Amino acid sequence: MKVVGLIAEYNPFHNGHLYHLKKTKKITEADFTICVMSGNFVQRGEPALVDKWARTKMALSAGIDLVIELPVCYAVGSAETFAFGSIKTLEATGVVDSICFGSESGDLRILKDISKVLLTEPPEFIDILKKELKKGLVYPKARELALKYFFESYKSIDTQILTNLIDTIKKPNNLLGIEYLKALSRLNSNITPLTIKRISNRNDCDFIKGKITSASKIRSQILLRKKLTLKTLDYLPEFSQKVLLQEFKKGKGPIGMDDLTALMLGILRKSSLEQLRCYRDVSEGLENRILRFSKNSTTIHELLMAIKTKRYTLTRLQRILIHILLGIKQEYLADFDENGGPRYLRILGFSSRASTLLKAIKKKSELPVIVKTAHYKKIQDHILHKMIYFDLLSSDIYSLFFKNPFYRKGGIDFYKKVIIKS
Repeated sequence: MKVVGLIAEYNPFHNGHLYHLKKTKKITEADFTICVMSGNFVQRGEPALVDKWARTKMALSAGIDLVIELPVCYAVGSAETFAFGSIKTLEATGVVDSICFGSESGDLRILKDISKVLLTEPPEFIDILKKELKKGLVYPKARELALKYFFESYKSIDTQILTNLIDTIKKPNNLLGIEYLKALSRLNSNITPLTIKRISNRNDCDFIKGKITSASKIRSQILLRKKLTLKTLDYLPEFSQKVLLQEFKKGKGPIGMDDLTALMLGILRKSSLEQLRCYRDVSEGLENRILRFSKNSTTIHELLMAIKTKRYTLTRLQRILIHILLGIKQEYLADFDENGGPRYLRILGFSSRASTLLKAIKKKSELPVIVKTAHYKKIQDHILHKMIYFDLLSSDIYSLFFKNPFYRKGGIDFYKKVIIKS
């Protein structure tokens, strides 16, 4: 039995995702596909357009065999945190042979070379990095230049690749790919990494030209109009269109950052500086900016634009706000990391043909497999209980953003059944 793993958010599932899935199945000849998917909040520090069950339906309709939820503490983290949590989850299944991710580079060799330097941190690289940081550069820029100078001085590398090195490490999917490779090394994993090149289409980074555009552009169009438009329909498979239309008709989406405004500003305005300092990345006086601007900002967008600086990118600030919204403090994240990362495999859905796959995972997994939510209470593991608490809370908070009050009740994880695609 050959199993390939995918890491995704499917926010929403579009034609590019479908192409990637089909291409992955073809090059791996896998019998089954497992997807580790973010829940109701995603890596950019935003609420998902529709909830995790709706996106699970899309994934299963596309041909994914099993969907596992990435714990929210890892889903709403830096690229390194997100990647480690995802790879640890796939590794813990005990059945995954390979992973396949999209990258703008499409060159696994250069991504591996960069990941090795960042993982091992050779003294020569660290010396260059320190020099760049002393110039007052922010860490990402200093790291870019340090990698470039290090490869120029100490590594034998193709001239064309070297010329494009900085551009390579600036691209978001290349960066995620590098972090996946680092995580595989950290875990001494036997999972084989593969990558599919994404081809640029105008200003988007897409797999192929045609009816494909980025998920962010699809979301922005939907959130602007608060509905599916003819323009966005072209970029979505029919099954995704159907799921989105059903969710929107029920008043369960689309959900965007603006929907967080009242709740988020309320939490911030009643917070103290000491409380804000408890969250990851809130340092160097950022807590003062957050508190001060929360008093006179009227929307989340206005708040983010006010507190944004060169050091704090928009996505980094958004992740901080989601951590504050859910109460995910630095001490909890440190505790989870010190105990090895994700502590369970939470099944959101699977295809009927994947019952044998699920049985194999239950037999081989190094982590508890949770199909029925309430069963986690039987597991004697206080770290697991704390981690899953935030997943359950994220559903309860997310439901408050639904337009239809009928769906705002809490505890949905306990009565929502795992999705089985026939």
